[in-house]
Amino acid sequence: MSDTPADPRRHRDRPVSFVRRSGRMSDGQDRAWERLAPEYLLTVTRDAPATSILPGTAIDPRDVYGRQAALIAEIGSGQGHAIVAAASSRPDDDFLAIEVFRAGLARTMFDADRAGARNLRMVEANAPEVLAHLLPEASLDELWVFFPDPWHKHKHFKRRLVTAEFGDLAARVLKDGGMLRLATDWEEYARWMRDVLDGIPALERAFDGDWSDRFDGRVVTAFERKGARVGRDIRDLAYRRAPRT
Repeated sequence: MSDTPADPRRHRDRPVSFVRRSGRMSDGQDRAWERLAPEYLLTVTRDAPATSILPGTAIDPRDVYGRQAALIAEIGSGQGHAIVAAASSRPDDDFLAIEVFRAGLARTMFDADRAGARNLRMVEANAPEVLAHLLPEASLDELWVFFPDPWHKHKHFKRRLVTAEFGDLAARVLKDGGMLRLATDWEEYARWMRDVLDGIPALERAFDGDWSDRFDGRVVTAFERKGARVGRDIRDLAYRRAPRT
């Protein structure tokens, strides 16, 4: 019998909410990545998949940002329009962009550097694993999920980000009273998210009626304008983390 310990890394046993394409970045994105990743990108310990987080390797936000401040994370930050605007206008708060597409992260770094947003960090990783393993419990003041892929075909529903498991993970990382904010331009997915999150005991509706008012901290992106042009209503949802007992 070998004395060599088993490799602790594991492959995922469930589908992820993205398809990670291996398209090349532009020369400008490559330069931005090389120059700015040491400042903006978190170095994380991986499990077997390239975008995974190894269990037991949580960060301490105070060490990452060098201070104690409110921490807001955005899942699926894309090219960073919302989170760069927020970070540059709220220098007393800290922000974390969670994204799997490297070209989007490179653009986010470039824009953050140009805007002087030194309170922003990024992680290239699968969001549920960030919530489960990288972020400590009760470490977030807000968690944003804006326009996640609706995976509108029934056979792809298993790939949707917002599930009961996701709701439990969001509740884990949010501080008591912390906010989960969501938006989508896909009505059926909005209803799905509302039904799922209404069923999470640790999350309470922070809106009356069918939908939340538009979150004024969410900048209008080209993606949102495109949805509006084709007649899609933008639906916002907001949930508050119930007090822990």
